[in-house]
Amino acid sequence: MSTDTSVPGPRVSGLAASDSALFSTLVREAPMGFGFFDAEMRCRRVNDTLAGLLGVPADDLVDTLPADLLRDDLAAALTAQIAEVVSTDRAVVDRDFRFAAASAEAEESGVPDVKCWATSWFPSHGPDGKVLGVALIAVDVTERRLDEEQIRRKEERYRSLVEASSQVVWVTSPRGEAVDDAPEWRAITGQTLEEYREGGWLSVVHEEDRQRVEASWLEALDDNRTFQIAYRVRTKTGAFRQYEVRAVPIKRGEQVVEWVGANTDVTGQREADEMRGRLTEQLSAAALRTARLQQATSMLAEALTVSQVVAVITEVGRSAIGADRSSVALLDHDKFRLTLISPDGVAEGEAPVVIPVSAATSMSVAVRESRPFLASTPTSLRQQLGGEAEQEGYLAEPDERAWVGLPLLMAGSAIGALRFTFTRPREITEEERVFLEALAGQCALAVGRATLYEQEHKTAETLQRSLLPDSLPQLAGMQLAARYHPATRHVQVGGDWYDAFRLADDRLAVAVGDVMGKGVLAASVMGRVRNALRALALNDPRPAAVLAGLDRVFSATEPEEQFVTLAYAVINPETGAAVVSNAGHPPALVVRPDGPPSLGFAEPGTPLGWPSQRQQSSFSVEPGNTVVFYSDGLVENRRRGVDAGLEELVGVAGNAPPDVVRDPEILVDYLVDQMLAGYDQDDDVTVLALHVPPRNTA
Repeated sequence: MSTDTSVPGPRVSGLAASDSALFSTLVREAPMGFGFFDAEMRCRRVNDTLAGLLGVPADDLVDTLPADLLRDDLAAALTAQIAEVVSTDRAVVDRDFRFAAASAEAEESGVPDVKCWATSWFPSHGPDGKVLGVALIAVDVTERRLDEEQIRRKEERYRSLVEASSQVVWVTSPRGEAVDDAPEWRAITGQTLEEYREGGWLSVVHEEDRQRVEASWLEALDDNRTFQIAYRVRTKTGAFRQYEVRAVPIKRGEQVVEWVGANTDVTGQREADEMRGRLTEQLSAAALRTARLQQATSMLAEALTVSQVVAVITEVGRSAIGADRSSVALLDHDKFRLTLISPDGVAEGEAPVVIPVSAATSMSVAVRESRPFLASTPTSLRQQLGGEAEQEGYLAEPDERAWVGLPLLMAGSAIGALRFTFTRPREITEEERVFLEALAGQCALAVGRATLYEQEHKTAETLQRSLLPDSLPQLAGMQLAARYHPATRHVQVGGDWYDAFRLADDRLAVAVGDVMGKGVLAASVMGRVRNALRALALNDPRPAAVLAGLDRVFSATEPEEQFVTLAYAVINPETGAAVVSNAGHPPALVVRPDGPPSLGFAEPGTPLGWPSQRQQSSFSVEPGNTVVFYSDGLVENRRRGVDAGLEELVGVAGNAPPDVVRDPEILVDYLVDQMLAGYDQDDDVTVLALHVPPRNTA
């Protein structure tokens, strides 16, 4: 080999010109680094690739020692390697050479840029066999070594994870034969290597699982799909443990080369799951009873009457404990009798069922002793109550086989009793007993509330009806009709009212009003407003003056948050001429026999309680026409707004037959029936109609 150090080198001695050119091209263009160092370690030849790896231009490297231009660590490594080859006269092949390369990125980040070369070093000899120098071939394998290192680390992590976990990893051939040993598996099962390789893994699968597991494994092999299953394995101690198994085919292209699987011991997890399941069932049962009690409490809170309370208890008894029959009885004031309460009330003419507290019944015992009475069988009932048990026809049914009686207690005293019966023997658990006692407590509170509500409802309704006129004035030129419909049963009485009376000058004064609120309070406010209106009208009947006076009275006597809507009119029965003033009330309806109905005579002002400058408007009731005043309960409810209700009212009046329009008594019933049809009446409805008969033209 030539030792000429000129760059580019001359034609190599002994080679043809074309061969020398080819050699020079290979040295110059090859992706590998080539270099030649003489025995004194000077660089004689170097290609651009090696110069680039060293980070120094090729021209600067020629005729220099490594220590002249390279960093100390790199120069020392090259020098040592050259010296080794020269001294031993032996080639060094495929030796990795690692060093920290100099780069702008490394200097900026402060992190060394480590490079790795795969190098081969060959001694070069002269004609006499003496070592003239060393030829170096270097390839940058940094990326390859980094990839190999990453793969090696992943393998180490995987191996560590497998060893640290409870999984047993195994490998089979594409057809499922065991090819590699699985010592972890054999340590569990106690099998020998030969037993395992001969398919013995299946023999330790529980016999009840074996056929299913084998069929699934063969299907997975045939379809090349993931094998995933759970089964029991017999261990070397003879006990069985639960395993979850998952195996996947390893493919090269479309060809399966092996199967890799892992068995995970889930025995502890399964046992914990079973225990958790049992605890969950117990907690679910307790939560269900709690939810049912909460639901019952909510339903009882909405029950307004004792009959509604009984209906709720009947439903809760059926759904919560499977009772076939439920009943509630209340103690009379004399404390000697229990009166059975029916959810539907007592039919007219039918006497309620009365049970003496001294009788031999479950409810009587619960009231007398203020404790739950439980009889799970007829025998238990007779033992507790004696031979007269449930005799005398008190609630007794021939198919009853278990009984529960619970006292309804308020402030420590019994106010009644709750009773559940079953058509089969039924043992009440301690948890159910606690639930039933809590239910009885909620029932007692609900009964107390309902009793007070019924008393207040009755008082308010009586008061309200007493304030309405007993009869309407009889007039020669005008017919009057009125209706008052209190809200449907079990809804509090409102403050609706109407009035009609003659003034000193024989004109007619009419009023329809609605007090905000419900119950006795609203009825009492209604009474005060009605009486004040009559007194003011007798002094100065003008509608604007009456409403202004009511504003003053209202501000002086009623709380700030209270208000009342009111329509008040004064009408001449002979001429039909009228004046009206409106304090926030719905507009009057005018029904005509020969034209469409319409709403209103005047814009509504503010309600009473919000004083304002009161206005009044004039109108005339023409012969044949009917003017209808009404409360908002006729047009508004929970499912229908005021605007929609007013529009519907006009439509209903427009569809009224002629004979209905001619008779105010029939007309008010028609309007009420049509407007309330299909709706729950949740407010009072008041209607007052003034009809002027057609003039006789004969």
